[in-house]
Amino acid sequence: MSPPVPSPTPEAGAPSEALVAEALALRDAPAEELLAWVEQRLGARAAIAASFGVEDMVLIDLARRHAPSMRVFTLDTGRLPPETYELIEVVRNRYGVTVETYFPERARVEALESTQGYFSFRRSLEARKECCAIRKVEPLRRALHGRDAWVTGLRREQSQNRAAVATVEHDREHGGLLKLNPLAAWTRQQVWEHVRVNAVPYNALHDRGYPSIGCAPCTRAVKPYEDERAGRWWWESREHTECGLHPVR
Repeated sequence: MSPPVPSPTPEAGAPSEALVAEALALRDAPAEELLAWVEQRLGARAAIAASFGVEDMVLIDLARRHAPSMRVFTLDTGRLPPETYELIEVVRNRYGVTVETYFPERARVEALESTQGYFSFRRSLEARKECCAIRKVEPLRRALHGRDAWVTGLRREQSQNRAAVATVEHDREHGGLLKLNPLAAWTRQQVWEHVRVNAVPYNALHDRGYPSIGCAPCTRAVKPYEDERAGRWWWESREHTECGLHPVR
């Protein structure tokens, strides 16, 4: 039997108002400074939510230098591209981190596929949101339980929906914990410059025209003139480029 995945520390929970205020004061701080604060004040009670796009790889690389106690978790929807799984193995071996994995609830996936088939998410926006809710939103709720903060690779430049992303947020939708987006102000050029200078490994799909990578059936390469998330759920209207993990304000 394989060893159990470590769970968040039981004493963790929604941070105090004072801690939230302290974090909000760092909303204009460089990514390195914000991550160093996370290490000092939160340690293992904070975690990177990684889907293993290039931004997440930059965060993992920065965290190994500035916040080595921070955890890393991923949501395995059961439909990720093989390139993503391969990169997770590279991360485990190169950085020596445990990637905590959260699956959707088996019974809900079985019921969805048995009653609606394997591509129900292409029938309507509501059907797609149902699939995302089962495969992503509910596992994220479990992944965040007991933590003080989660860290994401959201950037304002990625899409119009993310243009107002703050570096530090008080995430009341997940129990009042902190949501930190250290790369919010970074450009795509800055991200790739960090990868180049520091020889950071990245998902092979990026070299095939995929700036944003999610579930395999819901992601395609983009054209040069399209925004970075145009390849996500491309059959829908362009305002629908989120799965529910990061609600549009």
